[in-house]
Amino acid sequence: MPTPPNLNDPAERAAYKAELRQVARPLRMGAVWLAVLGALLAALRAKVWPMPIAVPAAVLGVAFFLMVLGITVRVKYHQRRMRGEL
Repeated sequence: MPTPPNLNDPAERAAYKAELRQVARPLRMGAVWLAVLGALLAALRAKVWPMPIAVPAAVLGVAFFLMVLGITVRVKYHQRRMRGEL
């Protein structure tokens, strides 16, 4: 069974921080890009391109869901890693 990282050692803490940063990165980055797209659609809707408000709202809703999902996956990974399961 693997041992959890020693967070008292600065080198191990830095390595674990880099490892944790990569967990669920595509989910979190996808959420950021969808949030930017949703904001852009909302701005376009207000100024140039008439569309239902549901379109940018749906994109922002999916972005929110992906961000929460990415954070949850990362927290669960951290908990399992600290218990020595990974």
